[in-house]
Amino acid sequence: VNMYGKCDSLEDARSMFDKMLERNTVSWNAMLTAYAQHLYGEEALQLFRQMQMKDVAPNKITFVTILAACACQSAIAEGKRIHDLIIKNGFESDVV
Repeated sequence: VNMYGKCDSLEDARSMFDKMLERNTVSWNAMLTAYAQHLYGEEALQLFRQMQMKDVAPNKITFVTILAACACQSAIAEGKRIHDLIIKNGFESDVV
């Protein structure tokens, strides 16, 4: 997923992600990062919502990535909601 994302092949990255039998925080972060780095903020936000619905625990990388996606979308309300999650998860002093 990471390699396809870095090679600007988001369709292939998403295809590999969707075919994964087991996904962990690292695989979710790889797909989120691919979207965010290519300014597909809305897709990143949608994927983050799916991650939450699957009860996959976000980590520091998840939050930094999804905040970047909010910034590229000018999604202030969503960014504030995610900031609340950062505080709730105890990462407030770790994420800049």
